[in-house]
Amino acid sequence: MSINYWAVLVASIAQFVFSAIWYTPIFGKTWGRIHEFDKVSPEKQKEMMRNMWKPLSTQLIFTFVTTFVFALLINGFPSDWNIYGLAGFFWLGFILPTQVSAVIFGGTKPEWVMSKIGIMSGAALGNMLIIAAVFSLMAK
Repeated sequence: MSINYWAVLVASIAQFVFSAIWYTPIFGKTWGRIHEFDKVSPEKQKEMMRNMWKPLSTQLIFTFVTTFVFALLINGFPSDWNIYGLAGFFWLGFILPTQVSAVIFGGTKPEWVMSKIGIMSGAALGNMLIIAAVFSLMAK
Protein backbone atom coordinates (compact mmCIF):
# COMPACT_ATOMS: atom_id res chain seq x y z
CA MET A 1 0.00 0.00 0.00
CA SER A 2 1.49 3.30 -1.11
CA ILE A 3 0.36 6.59 0.40
CA ASN A 4 1.70 9.88 -0.96
CA TYR A 5 2.04 11.72 2.36
CA TRP A 6 2.94 14.96 0.62
CA ALA A 7 -0.33 14.80 -1.31
CA VAL A 8 -2.22 14.15 1.94
CA LEU A 9 -0.55 17.17 3.54
CA VAL A 10 -1.09 19.47 0.55
CA ALA A 11 -4.72 18.36 0.17
CA SER A 12 -5.36 18.92 3.89
CA ILE A 13 -3.96 22.44 3.79
CA ALA A 14 -5.82 23.24 0.56
CA GLN A 15 -9.10 22.08 2.11
CA PHE A 16 -8.48 24.16 5.21
CA VAL A 17 -7.91 27.27 3.08
CA PHE A 18 -10.96 26.51 0.92
CA SER A 19 -13.13 26.07 4.03
CA ALA A 20 -11.88 29.35 5.50
CA ILE A 21 -12.96 31.11 2.32
CA TRP A 22 -16.26 29.16 2.12
CA TYR A 23 -17.29 29.86 5.70
CA THR A 24 -16.03 33.44 5.93
CA PRO A 25 -16.31 35.67 2.83
CA ILE A 26 -18.73 33.44 0.90
CA PHE A 27 -21.21 32.29 3.57
CA GLY A 28 -19.93 34.11 6.66
CA LYS A 29 -22.92 36.40 7.13
CA THR A 30 -25.45 33.58 6.75
CA TRP A 31 -23.36 31.28 8.96
CA GLY A 32 -23.22 34.02 11.59
CA ARG A 33 -27.01 34.44 11.52
CA ILE A 34 -27.57 30.67 11.72
CA HIS A 35 -25.46 30.57 14.89
CA GLU A 36 -26.73 33.95 16.14
CA PHE A 37 -23.26 35.49 16.24
CA ASP A 38 -24.90 38.70 15.07
CA LYS A 39 -26.66 38.89 18.46
CA VAL A 40 -23.43 38.60 20.44
CA SER A 41 -21.81 41.74 21.82
CA PRO A 42 -18.66 43.03 20.07
CA GLU A 43 -16.62 42.24 23.19
CA LYS A 44 -17.87 38.65 23.24
CA GLN A 45 -17.21 38.33 19.51
CA LYS A 46 -13.58 39.41 20.05
CA GLU A 47 -13.23 36.89 22.87
CA MET A 48 -14.69 34.17 20.65
CA MET A 49 -12.26 35.10 17.87
CA ARG A 50 -9.30 34.88 20.27
CA ASN A 51 -10.34 31.35 21.20
CA MET A 52 -10.93 30.13 17.63
CA TRP A 53 -7.50 28.50 17.50
CA LYS A 54 -8.84 25.57 19.55
CA PRO A 55 -11.67 24.47 17.22
CA LEU A 56 -9.63 25.39 14.13
CA SER A 57 -6.72 23.24 15.31
CA THR A 58 -9.10 20.35 15.94
CA GLN A 59 -10.64 20.83 12.50
CA LEU A 60 -7.23 20.83 10.84
CA ILE A 61 -6.38 17.53 12.52
CA PHE A 62 -9.63 15.92 11.40
CA THR A 63 -9.23 17.33 7.89
CA PHE A 64 -5.91 15.50 7.76
CA VAL A 65 -7.56 12.33 9.12
CA THR A 66 -10.32 12.44 6.46
CA THR A 67 -7.74 13.00 3.73
CA PHE A 68 -5.57 10.16 4.96
CA VAL A 69 -8.52 7.78 5.23
CA PHE A 70 -9.56 8.66 1.69
CA ALA A 71 -5.99 7.95 0.54
CA LEU A 72 -6.23 4.53 2.21
CA LEU A 73 -9.61 3.92 0.60
CA ILE A 74 -8.50 4.73 -2.94
CA ASN A 75 -5.50 2.43 -2.57
CA GLY A 76 -7.96 -0.44 -2.39
CA PHE A 77 -9.52 0.39 -5.76
CA PRO A 78 -8.11 -0.35 -9.20
CA SER A 79 -6.06 2.54 -10.55
CA ASP A 80 -8.38 3.00 -13.52
CA TRP A 81 -11.27 4.11 -11.29
CA ASN A 82 -12.17 7.78 -11.51
CA ILE A 83 -10.90 9.48 -8.37
CA TYR A 84 -13.47 12.27 -8.69
CA GLY A 85 -16.26 9.70 -8.83
CA LEU A 86 -14.85 7.97 -5.76
CA ALA A 87 -14.67 11.31 -3.95
CA GLY A 88 -18.28 12.00 -4.87
CA PHE A 89 -19.43 8.58 -3.67
CA PHE A 90 -17.46 8.96 -0.42
CA TRP A 91 -19.19 12.31 0.10
CA LEU A 92 -22.62 10.97 -0.86
CA GLY A 93 -22.41 7.76 1.16
CA PHE A 94 -20.61 8.87 4.30
CA ILE A 95 -20.17 12.60 4.72
CA LEU A 96 -23.53 13.94 3.52
CA PRO A 97 -25.71 11.59 5.61
CA THR A 98 -23.64 12.32 8.71
CA GLN A 99 -23.90 16.08 8.20
CA VAL A 100 -27.64 15.96 7.51
CA SER A 101 -28.19 13.98 10.72
CA ALA A 102 -26.00 16.38 12.70
CA VAL A 103 -28.01 19.37 11.47
CA ILE A 104 -31.44 17.77 11.87
CA PHE A 105 -30.77 16.42 15.36
CA GLY A 106 -28.22 19.03 16.46
CA GLY A 107 -30.59 21.73 17.61
CA THR A 108 -30.55 23.85 14.46
CA LYS A 109 -33.58 26.13 14.30
CA PRO A 110 -36.05 24.81 11.71
CA GLU A 111 -35.81 27.93 9.54
CA TRP A 112 -32.07 27.35 9.12
CA VAL A 113 -31.96 23.59 8.56
CA MET A 114 -31.83 23.63 4.76
CA SER A 115 -29.39 26.56 4.63
CA LYS A 116 -27.05 24.88 7.09
CA ILE A 117 -27.22 21.56 5.25
CA GLY A 118 -26.50 23.35 1.97
CA ILE A 119 -23.53 25.28 3.34
CA MET A 120 -22.01 22.33 5.17
CA SER A 121 -22.56 19.77 2.43
CA GLY A 122 -21.32 22.16 -0.25
CA ALA A 123 -18.12 22.74 1.70
CA ALA A 124 -17.67 19.01 2.24
CA LEU A 125 -18.18 18.23 -1.45
CA GLY A 126 -15.72 20.98 -2.36
CA ASN A 127 -13.22 19.48 0.07
CA MET A 128 -13.59 16.00 -1.39
CA LEU A 129 -13.06 17.37 -4.89
CA ILE A 130 -9.95 19.19 -3.67
CA ILE A 131 -8.60 15.90 -2.33
CA ALA A 132 -9.28 14.25 -5.69
CA ALA A 133 -7.63 17.10 -7.59
CA VAL A 134 -4.52 17.16 -5.42
CA PHE A 135 -4.19 13.37 -5.48
CA SER A 136 -4.58 13.40 -9.28
CA LEU A 137 -1.96 16.11 -9.72
CA MET A 138 0.48 14.57 -7.30
CA ALA A 139 0.05 10.95 -8.46
CA LYS A 140 3.24 8.98 -8.82
